[in-house]
Amino acid sequence: MRRMAILLVVLTAALGQTAAPPPSFDVASVKPSTDAGELLNINLGTAVHGVVTLRNTTLSECIQFAYNLSSEDLISGPDWLRDRKLRVDIEAKAPPVTPFNQLLLMMQGLLAERFQLVLHHEPRPMKHLDLTVAKGGLKLVAAKGEGPSNRIYYGRGRLNYTRLSMPRLALLLSRQLKQVVVDRTSMAGAYDVNLEWSPDEAAPAGSDATEPAAPGIFKAIQRQLGLALEVGKEPVDILVVDRAEKVPIGN
Repeated sequence: MRRMAILLVVLTAALGQTAAPPPSFDVASVKPSTDAGELLNINLGTAVHGVVTLRNTTLSECIQFAYNLSSEDLISGPDWLRDRKLRVDIEAKAPPVTPFNQLLLMMQGLLAERFQLVLHHEPRPMKHLDLTVAKGGLKLVAAKGEGPSNRIYYGRGRLNYTRLSMPRLALLLSRQLKQVVVDRTSMAGAYDVNLEWSPDEAAPAGSDATEPAAPGIFKAIQRQLGLALEVGKEPVDILVVDRAEKVPIGN
């Protein structure tokens, strides 16, 4: 009887516990953009010392940042999600020591609150490239120290960052190659990345195209980083938007 009584007390206490509230920003501003210029100064998302900023972004671009996606093609929903007439400005503040992944969770909660955003994950077949660790082994070295990623150079033929995560590298490669790149490395943490290549039409592993004489980005990634870009064969995880409001709820 005594054991049963103790068990009932423990069970009652457990049932009485409420789930911890999700992390949230100390203060956040989400409002329609007032920049009506023809040349848009777009900030697709920065996180520096706990301050997250997005400027002149569509809701689709906000979702891409919040869920650390390499491409908007990984988001399915109504066409207005990408409508440049519905751009917003976001500035949200958390303690300066807040980790980047925690800031992303806060952004997800902020979008759910201000846009009444509801979505779900769904695997779908899609033409894409997988970023994996090459057979010869990883050549990257983990970044020292802490802090946000720092861009040294990013352009055609060269990519140089400090403290870069693999999902963010997949994002940058997606922009260079103009196709979806999915991080399949299972590598946590951040790395210093210095990649140089000849901007050409080199083919990924698994394709039948002939590789040009000059080394392209696919071979450079393998030689310099110990990573590989291969033609993806598995379905890709897609974020499907079930519900969202065009105008964010006031601050």
